[in-house]
Amino acid sequence: RTVARRGSQLLESGAVAVVGIRPRPAVVLVQMRCMPGTVRAAAQALSQRNDTTFVYTTTGTGDCVAEILTEPSRMGTVLSDELPSTIGLRDSTSYPVLRYFRTIRGWRPEILTADRVEAFRSALTPDSGVLVPRQELSRQDNELIDALCADGRMSFEALGRRVGVSEATARRRSEWLLTNNQVHLRAIVEPAAFGLGVEALLWIRASPHQVEPVGKSLAELPTVRYAAAIAGDYQIMADVTVEDMSSLYRFITDSEWARNAAGVDVSILLDARKRGGRLMRSPS
Repeated sequence: RTVARRGSQLLESGAVAVVGIRPRPAVVLVQMRCMPGTVRAAAQALSQRNDTTFVYTTTGTGDCVAEILTEPSRMGTVLSDELPSTIGLRDSTSYPVLRYFRTIRGWRPEILTADRVEAFRSALTPDSGVLVPRQELSRQDNELIDALCADGRMSFEALGRRVGVSEATARRRSEWLLTNNQVHLRAIVEPAAFGLGVEALLWIRASPHQVEPVGKSLAELPTVRYAAAIAGDYQIMADVTVEDMSSLYRFITDSEWARNAAGVDVSILLDARKRGGRLMRSPS
């Protein structure tokens, strides 16, 4: 009863949310530089887009970083026509994602013991690094995905009522969609809630034969929320969360992955306007 009561309080307050993400076969990270005084407005505009999964304002050479999920046929339109019209934008750099080493749903902060983490693991939601091509889905499947994106905790009974199918059909199709990477479920929690007060984006350079070892090494660390191989001036982007600046310094200078990296640029996250496709509260 205590767990149920406290869990309900966390969900109702927005401190924890379970949401669905509809993956796309084309993913790009966009680092934007804004005109003075327009960073928050630009981040807000990006967060309102349906195709952004996260939108962060940061320190460093870029003022704002976003991940965009789209179709290959729309990539040119998004980057050449839509994003340049973003309020306050001065210029931007795009980094297509080649593969994931870890996504947010694969993040396991060191809160639970290894056996408890294993007990909660589900075969329906493995953290696959592959960008799966979109499949042609039925109207009901698309409606199930939309429902899970709105509320990842929706029961099979409620899903069936919403889509107009039986509870058994809703369960069977939802499990198929999850197993085949047509929808991803993520629990969204602010890292600060775990005492991780510093979040940083690491833009890592590595020689071609070191990209895979560095990425896999990062994916094994509980401090890494997200890591992806990207195309461009950098080879890997990683989102890391640590307790303080001293911990970040040690992570960058005294970790196994760093020994195989050719260089790293660090951007400290100032504000998360969007996480896991979910709009966050405006900063006070």
